Amino acid sequence: MSSMDKETLAHFVDTVRRYTREKLVPLEEQVAEQDAIPDEIIADFREMGLFSLTTPEEYGGLGLGSSEEIEIVKEITWASAAFRNIFGLNLGLGSQGILMDGTPEQKAFWLPKIASGEVVTSFCLTEPDSGSDSAALQTRAVRDGDDYILTGTKRYITNAPVAGLFLVMARTSEEKLPKNGHISAFLVPAGTPGMRIGKKERKMGQRGALVADVYFDDARIPALALLGGQEGKGFITAMKTLDRGRINVASVCVGQARRILHEAATYAVTRRQFGEPIGNFQLIQAMIADSQADLYAAECMLSDVARRYDSGERVSLQASCAKLFCSEMVGRIADRAVQIHGGAGYMTDSPVERFYRDVRIFRIYEGTTQIQQLIIGKEVLARAAAA
Repeated sequence: MSSMDKETLAHFVDTVRRYTREKLVPLEEQVAEQDAIPDEIIADFREMGLFSLTTPEEYGGLGLGSSEEIEIVKEITWASAAFRNIFGLNLGLGSQGILMDGTPEQKAFWLPKIASGEVVTSFCLTEPDSGSDSAALQTRAVRDGDDYILTGTKRYITNAPVAGLFLVMARTSEEKLPKNGHISAFLVPAGTPGMRIGKKERKMGQRGALVADVYFDDARIPALALLGGQEGKGFITAMKTLDRGRINVASVCVGQARRILHEAATYAVTRRQFGEPIGNFQLIQAMIADSQADLYAAECMLSDVARRYDSGERVSLQASCAKLFCSEMVGRIADRAVQIHGGAGYMTDSPVERFYRDVRIFRIYEGTTQIQQLIIGKEVLARAAAA
């Protein structure tokens, strides 16, 4: 847990709020058009400490708890989610695996670089034939003396074009072992010979958040790059990092929903039809009301799961519930916002049109809605059977 007192946290949150609204919101269209976040914004993020929120203080981070982290993330995601993307992985999958299961040497070398933002991280799990069935991945790491030879393709990898460190999941056994013990994790620096980054993908939304395939063609990496120095622990490490990662994604959904509802409500009180603001019409009010109720439920769920996580409770069930509900919730609010805007909401110069496309991915990554349903259903039934 963080040593940051409430007053300092409140000041930090307020600083991020003002910066987001004054600096990031005016840049949203430029980022969408150029598919890139300006270098000076990334430099600001480093200076503000946004890359370091979850890294412990001993490694140069702020060491915030989940409850504190989500307050910052909700503020930054008042603007396009692409801004958060550049540092988001450093907070979760890119750092927490090293923190939980890395060797002392791996922690000492990588975590300060991750916390400072010197190194942007990338998480390589998904493959052309392995998405939700992540245990079926085909990328292989074969031991060769003091090295491993890494071969395979990773698909739709966030931050791949700009990352300095890739956390790569690969098979270290041809057979499928119990508890997915055939999967190991490796820390692979950018520029490793035999490693190649594909072209930037063109996506439905979140332009500025960069995604590309990563190819390993007999890439030779030292055995010291094996996370934790132990084979067969990669999948377990990945699963351990997912709870906090899913809480983070839920907080992004809440931040986006707050902005989208603001856009919808502002439009409803300014747009006039039949001689009065459309917000006076009860069917518009119903969409606003449903959106506010959705958002309030999501905020309560998010606060609860973050508090439980910080207390040391096992929250896999709650984190899946939050990720499922919040990602579906923001989709509903975005849809209603477009409806409230009418034809204007379908035009590409409308913020709600862009947000409508941006938020669609949240129901897919970090475990699809259907995967969350499976996790939740199995857990609830297992508890009933054990009662």
